Amino acid sequence: MTEWIDKQFLLQKVDLLQRLSEAKTELRSLADWLRFIAKQFEESDLFYGHGTDNAWDEALALVLWQAGIPWGKEAPLMSATLLASEKTALCEAIAKRISHRIPLPYITGQAYFADLRFRVTPEVLIPRSPFAELIQNGFQPWLTQPPRRVLDLCAGSGCIGIATALLFEDSEVDLADISPAALEICAHNIAYYQLQDRVSPVLSDVLSGLTGREYDLIVCNPPYVNAEDLAAMPPEFQHEPALALGSGDDGLDFTRRLLHQVEQHLGESGLLFVEVGNSWPALESAFPELPFTWIELAQGGHGIFVLTAADLKIAFSNDGIEDENVPWSQEGLDENNRADADLSMTSDIDWQEMCENPPSDHITK
Repeated sequence: MTEWIDKQFLLQKVDLLQRLSEAKTELRSLADWLRFIAKQFEESDLFYGHGTDNAWDEALALVLWQAGIPWGKEAPLMSATLLASEKTALCEAIAKRISHRIPLPYITGQAYFADLRFRVTPEVLIPRSPFAELIQNGFQPWLTQPPRRVLDLCAGSGCIGIATALLFEDSEVDLADISPAALEICAHNIAYYQLQDRVSPVLSDVLSGLTGREYDLIVCNPPYVNAEDLAAMPPEFQHEPALALGSGDDGLDFTRRLLHQVEQHLGESGLLFVEVGNSWPALESAFPELPFTWIELAQGGHGIFVLTAADLKIAFSNDGIEDENVPWSQEGLDENNRADADLSMTSDIDWQEMCENPPSDHITK
């Protein structure tokens, strides 16, 4: 059976390469390539969910990226002719997307969040959080005044914290993550939006790297996928960092640690917003003492709650809730992830210097 599957995969790959070779010779305009790519994607067993939800939009995103055309500006340029080098690059991208099921943002090196462009690599989760809607609405009605200090915990690319910094122009924002590789991407994106004076990457396992820091607003999109959902995910998700997706059998290993620690980092009127996705029923069962407010999202998505500093203080002053003192990040990590989890190896990295002098290849065409 395995041999038959391997043979079928090889035949499909050969057929795709033949079609790509023909396309390079016969196709000329943006419209030609858009039609061709959309057809290839439609006929392939692809999953959409990393910025698009259908084959046509995915094909359009790929063509516009390669042609260097901003989204929405393509209509008068659809008859434009592509260079031979651009055709070759498109064919390589199509092969990666179809044969290896690599999500498109990892191929293009960019993703959009809250209408802002961010650099992404396989070291960070591809932005897609419904936090974008909360940011665009100014965290209303919960936030009554602009926050002075903000923490984006599990920052990944930094998209949530950077978008929040652009919304609240006088706020200072920390982007915290356990992965040094992710913080390098944060540094790229901070520099791209010229926010080095008030946005900083911080290496931290949950809140351990933030001793003594207090915030008016903490936002967190942690790993929250439970074991059952993680096992059922399409192949595209296998290209994302495992440390940013799964969080134990019920998806709550990280969130448990956070809830036990976070109150000491919130100001008196501080707010905590956390996304837990499909793990929200398990969270309510695990913490019946907490008065979670689940946010209704008009643009889709679910599983974001808000708690106040007062909510947390009251709940965790109850002796019935025990703290858990096992560092979540060291449980169940494979050898590849342990390198990122070892904070002692990277304590001497000057993140401010990295923000001010990032590598030059910030966002590639």
